[in-house]
Amino acid sequence: MISFKGFNTPKEIILQAVRWYLAYALSYRDIEELLVERGLQVDHSTINRRVIQFAPLLEAEFHQRKRRCNGRLRLDETYIKVKGQWLYLYRAVDSSRETVDFLLTKRRNTAAAKGFLKKLIDRESLPTLINIDKSGSNKSAIGSYNRDYGTAIEIRQCKYLNNIIEQDHRFVKRKMKQTLGFKTFSSAQATIAGLEMWRMVKKGQRRWSGAMTPVEQFYALAS
Repeated sequence: MISFKGFNTPKEIILQAVRWYLAYALSYRDIEELLVERGLQVDHSTINRRVIQFAPLLEAEFHQRKRRCNGRLRLDETYIKVKGQWLYLYRAVDSSRETVDFLLTKRRNTAAAKGFLKKLIDRESLPTLINIDKSGSNKSAIGSYNRDYGTAIEIRQCKYLNNIIEQDHRFVKRKMKQTLGFKTFSSAQATIAGLEMWRMVKKGQRRWSGAMTPVEQFYALAS
């Protein structure tokens, strides 16, 4: 249960502002203006703090309701600018294009790739196959995980098959272009968690969603 105690702004308004930011190409100032039209005075800096505070909590709640992926993964990393420096966002989708997991790291090497793989498996399940590009660090990470844990994850290196995840990156990076980069690593982590969560909601990855719309699914995470 996500707590909204101690806030002057009603829970519904907080959630609406967070969803608007994650779902649309809106800035914090845009959302401030939209709320003013509804007779609500919420400063853009307050909206920023609420996104950073609640986006990871909502993502964690969604993960508890998330449908398991099919075990045949596409793994890749893309670039994210934080305080003027390029960092690395590791992401994985399955062969049905459903998001499996993600991890923002400061380095792009075997240790970072292995850390992402361990997070992914701990949260999701053991994949049977992982397709990667020609990245030596990703291949080394999977091989190292197999040796350490006695697993037999099949490694496939086919750039064509990784087009699925490269295309999927754009839905997250669209917001990155709008923000012109993040100010801190922690704010980047929090915002990306929210963006990935909303993307999974839109993909229909929630178990037992029934006839609920994506918007209804979002608000249900905090109920």
